[in-house]
Amino acid sequence: MAQLPSIPKGTRDYAPDIMVKRNYIFDTIKSVFKLYGYQPIETPAMENLSTLMGKYGEEGDKLLFKILNSGDFLAHVTDSEIEERNIPRLTNKISEKGLRYDLTVPFARFVVQHQNELCFPFKRYQIQPVWRADRPQKGRYREFYQCDVDVVGSDSLLNEVELIQIVNDVYQRLRIDACLLINNRKILAGMAETIGHPDKIVDITVAIDKMDKIGIENVNAELKEKGVSALAIEKLQPILNLSGTNQDKLSHLREILKNSETGLKGIDELSKIFRHLDTLELQIEIKLDLTLARGLSYYTGAIFEVKAKGAEMGSITGGGRYDDLTGIFGMKNMSGVGISFGADRIFDVMNQLDLFPQDSTATTQVLFVNFGEQEEAYCLPLLKKLRGQGINAEIFPEASKMKKQMGYADKKNIPFVALVGENEIANHLVTLKNMHDGTQESIPVDDLIDKLRNNK
Repeated sequence: MAQLPSIPKGTRDYAPDIMVKRNYIFDTIKSVFKLYGYQPIETPAMENLSTLMGKYGEEGDKLLFKILNSGDFLAHVTDSEIEERNIPRLTNKISEKGLRYDLTVPFARFVVQHQNELCFPFKRYQIQPVWRADRPQKGRYREFYQCDVDVVGSDSLLNEVELIQIVNDVYQRLRIDACLLINNRKILAGMAETIGHPDKIVDITVAIDKMDKIGIENVNAELKEKGVSALAIEKLQPILNLSGTNQDKLSHLREILKNSETGLKGIDELSKIFRHLDTLELQIEIKLDLTLARGLSYYTGAIFEVKAKGAEMGSITGGGRYDDLTGIFGMKNMSGVGISFGADRIFDVMNQLDLFPQDSTATTQVLFVNFGEQEEAYCLPLLKKLRGQGINAEIFPEASKMKKQMGYADKKNIPFVALVGENEIANHLVTLKNMHDGTQESIPVDDLIDKLRNNK
């Protein structure tokens, strides 16, 4: 027997029962985005490497999927260059394009390229796949979808408040009990200044961002290994161990960072965000987490991360403020802020916690059993009428045995089966069978639409 084909590790096929659940997530997220006035865009799966390289830090560059140039990609490479094996230099010669790593950098490129056509502040949402040459593991894939929402052309903190409202609304609709963690990159910079190591801001943030995974002792060991002095590490401990309410933490932090102008500005920004949030009575838990750093180097202000309670999963949403992302493409002073919902992780969480609605896998609401040509002729106009009223309906294509047709409805999770035989035709009735509880009733044809609509 021939070996079955396979797909690359870190990618997945999506069968119909999975796709309807995924579409439920996409449709829910999209409906919230539209409520707040965001508009859809799409960008190509591949970008020029010059667009992508250097935007995600050294680690991010390593995780970019590069695409070999068409034709003889070695045409401009010498034998000595191949023997030298200088991978970055070779890559530049044999690859000009790459698969997008996220949706934010392509979005920045889009804004710069189309700046004369856009209305600012520009509020966009984008739901597309991204690719990362990462090692596949639970909750981490090489191909996955992101659902991004960003606003550029405004530095108002109302945008951060609005994004938190969007997060709240999405997870309320998906019935996920979540916690939103928030911090500010300026506070992290102020922490580095206060302990006397502004030059080690990257090393410090990378280390403390692992706090929940490796613990405080291992974080301190990593800081020491990176050249942060013992005195500085000691000064850092009270900050990392701050407890109490969000306001308590900000009050203590204001005293600790009193000599850092940058740090105090970050505290002021978060204080204003929290004041607005206090008036909105959101359901989602919002927690100031001073160890939250997020890895992408373009964040400059507030940063967010969302985790689902009761689920074995990392972050399911993340984002933050970037004050000059478009500057890398020559368009200065274009501030923006955005968040990204990880659809694949949300899917895994909802499966793990059994949160999908019962009918989320049903694509058809009613199946008409096929008894023969006479019944087909009667049912086809009725099917057209149902579909015209927005009711998903189908007829079994052949007059097969009843067991086969009912099995088809069962496998497709179709909630209702319509039986129309000689008696029903003569009396203008439809016998409707409820596939969930096995009950059935005969109803007038004219009442069928209301019956099905009320049972959606």
